[in-house]
Amino acid sequence: MMVDNRYEVKKLLGMGSYGLTYVVWDRASQKEAVLKQLRKTKQRTIQGMHSFGYEQQILSKLNHPQIPSLHHVIEHDEGSFLIMDVIKGKTFEDLIFEEGKSYTEHEVLHILLQILEVVAYLHQEGVVHRDLRIPNIIDVNGTIHIIDFGLARFLDDQENIEHLVTEQQYMREISIKSDLYALGHFVLFLLYSSYQPKTKAEKSWEEELALSPGVTAIIKKMLQVNGCYDQVECLRRDINECINQSFSQYISD
Repeated sequence: MMVDNRYEVKKLLGMGSYGLTYVVWDRASQKEAVLKQLRKTKQRTIQGMHSFGYEQQILSKLNHPQIPSLHHVIEHDEGSFLIMDVIKGKTFEDLIFEEGKSYTEHEVLHILLQILEVVAYLHQEGVVHRDLRIPNIIDVNGTIHIIDFGLARFLDDQENIEHLVTEQQYMREISIKSDLYALGHFVLFLLYSSYQPKTKAEKSWEEELALSPGVTAIIKKMLQVNGCYDQVECLRRDINECINQSFSQYISD
């Protein structure tokens, strides 16, 4: 299948609630690229077109090596398309569920610090991602990349989320807190990768995961259980303090 006589679709890469992504061959540059197409069912909705337009605006504004660059926008008989960089790595969803990768508390903290470097850039540019989940964070040879800006918004935008349940409101709020809340769940996914249940009884994550008090406190604050983080720098400070305390304990032992 050809798009715009320039891009040849090679394979389906992913399916989201609003768009389909494909790996394509760019005949002009002789390189692979990613093509994102708004689902046909969404092309007929104001919300779908609104979301797609936001992704175009936001990616056009951003310029960061760990975020896909937007190269081309196509308006075609078949719909609207965005052409972006290919990020060749593994999502954390693939790493955990397909490759069986597991992570220690120490590893998770360092991964989180890397992610926060990129997220801090987004927030400085006035953008909130609102979908920082394991399928949208990619490890490329040890370097973190963030993809899928379909739900991203500018921080001064407004959106009615009152119809959503509480957890979804925490994720979809247009604020810095929502990205840090989502990363709290991301952290738990990584920590659970090495968890081996000893009983069939359902327990809370605090009971199931043998975490240090510092990490437990950080996660609770990210999940807005005990207060909340409204700035990346405050979270980074607590993570670094936790790492330093752990290192000091290791030395004293």
